[in-house]
Amino acid sequence: MSQGKTFWGHVEVFRWLLIRCIALVFGLAVAAFCYKDFVFEQIILAPCNADFITYRLLSKIGLVANVQQINLININLASQLMTHLSISFYLAVVVAFPYLIVEVWLFVKPALYHNERKPAAVAIVAFFFQFFLGMALAYYLIFPLTFNFLGTYQVSAQVVNQISLNSYISTFIGLMFMLGLVFEMPIVAYFFARIGVLRSSFLRRGRKVAVVLVLVAAAFITPSTDVFTMCLVAFPLWFLYEFSIIVARKAEPVGIES
Repeated sequence: MSQGKTFWGHVEVFRWLLIRCIALVFGLAVAAFCYKDFVFEQIILAPCNADFITYRLLSKIGLVANVQQINLININLASQLMTHLSISFYLAVVVAFPYLIVEVWLFVKPALYHNERKPAAVAIVAFFFQFFLGMALAYYLIFPLTFNFLGTYQVSAQVVNQISLNSYISTFIGLMFMLGLVFEMPIVAYFFARIGVLRSSFLRRGRKVAVVLVLVAAAFITPSTDVFTMCLVAFPLWFLYEFSIIVARKAEPVGIES
């Protein structure tokens, strides 16, 4: 995007941007599809295994015991193929995400004033970092603990758990995406504080309510009777809230009472 270009010049630049991004995502999706064994055995289905890194580490310090190998079943004819295709696409988007952000930044950057470029770049990097941090927490901590608890929970020995592939994938993708969005809390606080909609004083006054909401959210994300597991989830959420207060205070316009 350039200030010297006509409208159709910008459209042409944007068209090539889309072509490059789509080509990259498609290429990565094909690669992920071809490396099915690695993608599913080492990444997607790894939390099903009793020797997953999270279980091993927590077992060493005595916080998790009796981790069982959980096998999945498929009950729909085309489910495995459709799962293979969808996971290949999702993984391609995740891997290509940094490049996609750079492409968008290079397109938008010339239209920004010089004093706007640095804050915008910082916001983009922060968005990227927070989203992947949330996904990492979901993958290595929240999802394994949730899956192990729900996958082995029984109301009666007569009822045998048989977890379907669709159920596993939907929970996996849902938790990853949800935690990625939750970790954008400081970014949202920054922008709302910047435009004067949010005040850090409001967040400070709401700490008691926030504690309750964080504990409820942690209990919902990890429906386990284990207090330690719930605290493992609640602590990062509470840290995000406190960090959002600091970010909001820094972003507030000068002269605003906090």
